[in-house]
Amino acid sequence: MSRKEDFLTRRQVEGMIADGMTIIILDGKVLKLDSWLKYHPGGDKSIMHVVGRDATDEVNALHSLETRQRMAAFQIGRAEGRWQNFLPPVQGGVFRPYGDQEQKLDQLHAVVESDGDTLSESTSAPDSPIFDPVDQSSIPRNRVQQSGWLHQSPSVSSMSSTESLEALEPKNGPRLSLMDARTQKEIDLDLDKYPSLDAAIQDDIVRRYRQLGQIIHAQGLYQCHYTDYLIEVSRYALLFALCLLFLRLGWYATSGLFLGLFWHQLVFTAHDAGHMGITHNFVYDTVIGVIIADFLGGLSLGWWKRSHNVHHIVTNSPEHDPDIEHVPFFAISHRFFESLRSTFYDRVMIYDCVAKFAIRYQHLLYYPILTLGRFNLYVLSWEYLLRGLGPRKGPARWHRWFEIAGNVFFWMWFGYGILYRTIPDARSRFIFVMVSHMVTGSLHVQITLSHFAMSTADLGIHESFPQRMLRTTMDVDCPEWLDFVHGGLQFQAIHHLFPRIPRHNLRKTQKLVQSFCDDVGIPYALYGFVEGNKRVVGRLADVARQAAILAQCQKTVAGNGNYGSH
Repeated sequence: MSRKEDFLTRRQVEGMIADGMTIIILDGKVLKLDSWLKYHPGGDKSIMHVVGRDATDEVNALHSLETRQRMAAFQIGRAEGRWQNFLPPVQGGVFRPYGDQEQKLDQLHAVVESDGDTLSESTSAPDSPIFDPVDQSSIPRNRVQQSGWLHQSPSVSSMSSTESLEALEPKNGPRLSLMDARTQKEIDLDLDKYPSLDAAIQDDIVRRYRQLGQIIHAQGLYQCHYTDYLIEVSRYALLFALCLLFLRLGWYATSGLFLGLFWHQLVFTAHDAGHMGITHNFVYDTVIGVIIADFLGGLSLGWWKRSHNVHHIVTNSPEHDPDIEHVPFFAISHRFFESLRSTFYDRVMIYDCVAKFAIRYQHLLYYPILTLGRFNLYVLSWEYLLRGLGPRKGPARWHRWFEIAGNVFFWMWFGYGILYRTIPDARSRFIFVMVSHMVTGSLHVQITLSHFAMSTADLGIHESFPQRMLRTTMDVDCPEWLDFVHGGLQFQAIHHLFPRIPRHNLRKTQKLVQSFCDDVGIPYALYGFVEGNKRVVGRLADVARQAAILAQCQKTVAGNGNYGSH
């Protein structure tokens, strides 16, 4: 029997991760991805967030069958029994090295088994070790306040954030801090609202989710109907033609309006291509996506994929999801008040005086700031390309240079051809740029709408992928004739469950997902566009009030010198 079929215990896998190996579990197989990490077209960060976990549902959702079959080359063994997730190192999980004595015991175990005997359990290393007990009274309070959760306690292998914060205090000790109490309340609300994290219940949710995936495949909902994209291309051509027409007439504001609408619509197809949802071919969809995003839009598809894949893995996690990390302008959770460290940007999101001021008024600034969002995307795109943050070898090695060429082409036709050569004066150029870019602010509203009002609580390592996606994502109810305006973003909950379904089939998939949610008892969040906006603004206003309360508490505490519970 091949060594790839040898069973590896959870303890052995923990030791491998402690040695710096990138280990994930896929369909019961143990994969070692160290050599692939820097070549992954979707970026290294998304892989790092599933280290030590059963990533079967995440991998299946985001990858084609061909890609999943190629992953067999990285198999080093099979997982023993039902896998219990670890907290990934990037999220603060700490792993114990696998000692020489344990290796000798395993070797002895293998020898005895080969003779048809079994080794006494009293002398063998445990397959699923119980984590070392924690002396709660010895844990410093600032550990909780700095990171929100005890992910970095050196005496545990991994810790779920569902463990009660009250356990972190001596029974007769001080009360929870204001922020910790708020965090615990949000966790408790989600635990009451959503199915239990009991293994049997979560396993049933996963089983039904996989059955739903098979039904979707059987109904042909992964098949792309290219006539839908013929209509899309016709719409893009019309909008760009109107932009050029009014540009020639000297109606620069009107021309900028149609250029903004052109960019707005293009993003939807770039999003489809980034998920391989058009041809389902890696090369073809990448070329389509880069032409749209880079050559026509001036944005990097590679940057988006690197960021967006992480978003799909750790949706709405304040420390890890770049799509909700907008300090100093926005904070959708009080946890950003703790100056969290972003594992995506590898920097601390400092809650400084600028953030304290802006976030207190974020519900008022929400729409104005989003109208300027496209300028930030230019910066992030060029940072990604110039720093070479994407793969430089492997199947995606050509992406960076193709994208740089695309962005240079964009600034030639837009910056030089239109702004410099066609528009005659600085005032008209400014109007054209601002109108065209502010129009795309509606897209940023659509993107944030699906997540900003949803839960940011961390229910820990035992929550299943489908439950986490549905708990952190909402859908927007709209009539079918308006689907082209939303571009599939109105079905984000469905999209997060099955990212590679062509967006024109998402409405057909909706009823199947609603039935699944009813069967497993997971609430399906569906709101109208206006109600969804109200909820987002309401969430921003709620966090703004918390910021004001915290500021007042800190001012009071500073006045009386009592820092015990803040």
